[in-house]
Amino acid sequence: MPQRTSPNRSRSFCIFSNSLVILSEGRRGDRSRRTCGCFSSSLRLTTPAALSLFALFLAGCRPHDFPQYPPNYREYAYVTNGGSDTVTVLDVVDVRVDRELPVGQHPVAVAASSTRNEIYVVNAGAAGANGSISVIDAEHNTVVATIAVHRQPLSIDLDADGARAYVANSGSNSISVIDLKARQELAQFGVGEQPVAARLAADGKTLVVANQQGNSVTLMDPANGHVRAVFAGCPGAASPVILTDSSKAFVACSAGHQVMVIALENSKARPNQSGQVADQLEALMDVGRGPIDLAMKPDGGELFVSNSLSDSVSEIYNATDEVGDTYMIGADPVLGLVSRDNALLYVANQRSQEVTVYSIDDGKRLAPSLHVGDGPAAMAFSAAGHLLFVVDRRSGDIAVVRTASQSLFTLLPAGRDPNAIVDKAFKVGQ
Repeated sequence: MPQRTSPNRSRSFCIFSNSLVILSEGRRGDRSRRTCGCFSSSLRLTTPAALSLFALFLAGCRPHDFPQYPPNYREYAYVTNGGSDTVTVLDVVDVRVDRELPVGQHPVAVAASSTRNEIYVVNAGAAGANGSISVIDAEHNTVVATIAVHRQPLSIDLDADGARAYVANSGSNSISVIDLKARQELAQFGVGEQPVAARLAADGKTLVVANQQGNSVTLMDPANGHVRAVFAGCPGAASPVILTDSSKAFVACSAGHQVMVIALENSKARPNQSGQVADQLEALMDVGRGPIDLAMKPDGGELFVSNSLSDSVSEIYNATDEVGDTYMIGADPVLGLVSRDNALLYVANQRSQEVTVYSIDDGKRLAPSLHVGDGPAAMAFSAAGHLLFVVDRRSGDIAVVRTASQSLFTLLPAGRDPNAIVDKAFKVGQ
């Protein structure tokens, strides 16, 4: 007779590579108990031998590696599935798939509000057609609104108040300004050819737009759409990053081998002939071939460039605009993510099944690399930093890595062509 499970208890398992992973066990709604890790077994849990292995496994777990959550705490990770027109919602507390939500056509980017419990999904739409923004209520994980934008939107950035969003419409050569509370477009501003990303400075005074096909960078006043400056000479401009003091912008020239550095207006730039401090091209720094992503340390001291065609990462010192060492890192590095203590750089190598971990202070790679799914392309930390979520595009799953032990915890299923992820933590009733 099959063994029965008590109806007031839940148990989740995941099998991969002939291993059984116990995701969680405890009373429903109990957010304080966790099991962890995996063990090799070809036996059923109903056999005495398997039950003994299971008991030994639980004894070896370390619950202190997982945060203790109050009853009203919620945390979810949202993964956009470009080939399924859905978003996979992960329950981070219980480390499981919560649900899969239908959104618009071909979702490609996602952002979380810092001031309200909402998630914004960029739907690129069909070729030649307009796209949209899906608004997800994070407390109930339902789509509550859809906001129309223009052709082939590819990125979104929010202001500090969570009141406005800036969407790069690559097929319309424009930026949409969205009133998030009213759920409508306020304005559309023209920029260069095929804008792929727009980033807002922390002081809210500058919008930096990377025009990939135009090989240029546009600087705008986000309040009125006034174009302050356009800087040419950045082939395949992509991945703009702005220092936290809003003094400089860095843009990857992905079709070449350089990073453009721009000193921003109202910063420490040198006054021009009129005595005004204007936006200025500060440097073009040589890095590896195909620089596709820029990852900045939380303290703003250094920047790491993923050189996709050189299989390397270059280190940039932000204060002096100097390129330090370049490190061979993995096959087709496409994204970097620095830990919150500024100690470790995680690099997703898309032409592999590996995430490389680089120790910044020691100046060396940690061995071995993290084995994840096929085609890692996007990453996000949990709010407490104890988990790293790796989105694997080719295998269609999410690898969950325990950062304390630098080990794979489990693989969770996603939809087709997962491509972006964001984490959102909050307390209900507050």
